[in-house]
Amino acid sequence: MARPFALDPLFTSIKTLPGVGPRLLDLYEKLCGPAVIDLVFSMPTNLIDRRYSPKINELERERIATLTIKVDQHIPGNTRSQPYRVRCSDDGGVIDLIFFHPRRDWLEKQLPVGETRIVSGRVEFYQGVAQMAHPDAIGLPHQFDEIATVEPVYPLTAGLTHKRVLTTVRHALPRIPHLPEWIDPTLLKQRQWPDWKTALLQAHSPKDFDNLEGITADRQRLAYDELLASQLSLRLVRHYQTRAQGRSFPVDPQLKQKLITALPFTLTGAQERSITEIEGDMASTDRMLRLIQGDVGSGKTVVGLFAMLNAVSTGAQAAFMAPTEILARQHAANLEPLCTAIGLKTLILTGRDKGKPRQALLSKIESGEADIIFGTHALFQDDVHFKDLGLAIIDEQHRFGVHQRLKLSEKGEHADILVMTATPIPRTLTLAAYGDMEVSRLDEKPAGRKPIDTRLVSIDRIEDVIGGLKRKIDSGERIYWVCPLVEESEKLDLAAAEERFRILQDYLGPRVGLVHGRMKGAEKDDIMTRFKNGELDILVATTVIEVGVDVPEATVMVIEHAERFGLSQLHQLRGRVGRGAQASTCLLLFSAKSGETARKRLTTIRDTEDGFVIAEEDLKIRGAGEVLGTRQSGLPKFRLAELSIHGDLMQVAQNDARLIIQNDPQLKSERGEALRTLLYLFRKENAVKYLRSG
Repeated sequence: MARPFALDPLFTSIKTLPGVGPRLLDLYEKLCGPAVIDLVFSMPTNLIDRRYSPKINELERERIATLTIKVDQHIPGNTRSQPYRVRCSDDGGVIDLIFFHPRRDWLEKQLPVGETRIVSGRVEFYQGVAQMAHPDAIGLPHQFDEIATVEPVYPLTAGLTHKRVLTTVRHALPRIPHLPEWIDPTLLKQRQWPDWKTALLQAHSPKDFDNLEGITADRQRLAYDELLASQLSLRLVRHYQTRAQGRSFPVDPQLKQKLITALPFTLTGAQERSITEIEGDMASTDRMLRLIQGDVGSGKTVVGLFAMLNAVSTGAQAAFMAPTEILARQHAANLEPLCTAIGLKTLILTGRDKGKPRQALLSKIESGEADIIFGTHALFQDDVHFKDLGLAIIDEQHRFGVHQRLKLSEKGEHADILVMTATPIPRTLTLAAYGDMEVSRLDEKPAGRKPIDTRLVSIDRIEDVIGGLKRKIDSGERIYWVCPLVEESEKLDLAAAEERFRILQDYLGPRVGLVHGRMKGAEKDDIMTRFKNGELDILVATTVIEVGVDVPEATVMVIEHAERFGLSQLHQLRGRVGRGAQASTCLLLFSAKSGETARKRLTTIRDTEDGFVIAEEDLKIRGAGEVLGTRQSGLPKFRLAELSIHGDLMQVAQNDARLIIQNDPQLKSERGEALRTLLYLFRKENAVKYLRSG
């Protein structure tokens, strides 16, 4: 099925609009995208209210006013540097319109002496006389209502002016077609939303700031359309990927009991619940797509092991992919003793393995000699062949793209997929990024974990902090020192870390190590191992240690310039301590110049250790893209929906999408046809192709 004909006017190039040549087209592409739809989906971010229209003698300074005036006199400047003035009046006073370097013939044509005109612009006063420099609009008396309105202001890029963008958008709006209604009639009535075209036109004619904040009926409606398109496409893809791909991995009760007996701790209620949910998925003939969300230290890895057990007990293999070599090796080291205790063979494959040793590992994977394979993205390279991959586990999914997830699962015959993240994600973002998955939450900490004492300390007291560390080291404790995040610059991050490393070595002696993102894997692993084994007392690091590294003896986390980090990131870093029996401390060093938002973030992190509470707060403060780090997160980019404002609509959209797929998976009903149009409107062709093949 091709894109519906009705959408063609929206998917033509912006260059088909009046006044847009090749130079402007390049600028519009940079600003919003190449098609008319990109322009009409760019929402105003501010407004200019031109409705204030008093008499001249009632004018207020610095306000934008729209005036009905009579042109009295043109007064050119005596020199080129002097302004050209047009003296105008009404029955209440006099105003000068000021122009610099104008064309006199043009001005005399626009503002003929003796005629009445409408002018709009910002009012100033000079020596008691009202002035308006370069009016934004000049019109005839019958155009008053057209000019004295609220004018939307759009985002700009260098080379595009407010006036130019406004004119181009106004040329684009008449191309918006009437489209069939895809929203459920009951919901439409309940929310009192306008139809799609009306909503879009209203959004481009904001009456007040409520429109800009996305809380009016028209903006809510448009946000819902986008969220529904997103959820429906995720559900369609899931429906057609999981159906008729039957493979069942029933639980082996004896093997499961053997593993429970081998565990050195008791499972939490949340772990038991998640294991039961996974067992249900894996026993079914539908393909599993499940996300496990668990706070730092909530025991996700062990839940993953129970899942792998289900696959390997039937003779299949399981793969466990982590984003870094440090993490992959740590998972392998932690789980290997348990695997050995229940008779499972493991191996680890990373980018470091080369030549003959690599070939030996690859042949063990291909022959099926290895039951569980740990590794990094090296696992989905072309030369890796599994004998029978039944389950793929991806740890810290937001560090991988969605394509990498699929690439690993395609190494097996419709392998089940389990995704794990220690980054607590707000519910709305979970639905946005993982709407195609079922979700399990590990919301309990294992017994015996002590709370972490989190303190805010001014960076001016850094010498006192270093002095205090000496006492901690003398009593055998280990310390992380995380260096500031410098705006997106790895080079500056590194410089900051190296400088701190040198200072700490001068104060505390040679047992200080340094790790950063530019080191080779082997080098990083060596430093981490030395820290873990107690050969180093302090580890200075950039955020490379954010995820997963497990050193129970580390009891102090110092985060320098904590105000530069996001809440979720601070929470992840704090989770590196508090993993052993001793009480742990996290010191957040902040600058006295920190803004109010940064202070609010730091207070939140001090006051709670609940990652999910922190994540919801982070969403409110920083917005969706920042929380997950949009570039790697697989989080769709929304144009009309703002998740911190329209989060409640996400759940409604997910429920609606689920019902649609249950009742009309081919989208063949009248509403189904309208929903196909919705999918094309938001460029979800990838989902529509399943309808054709399905």
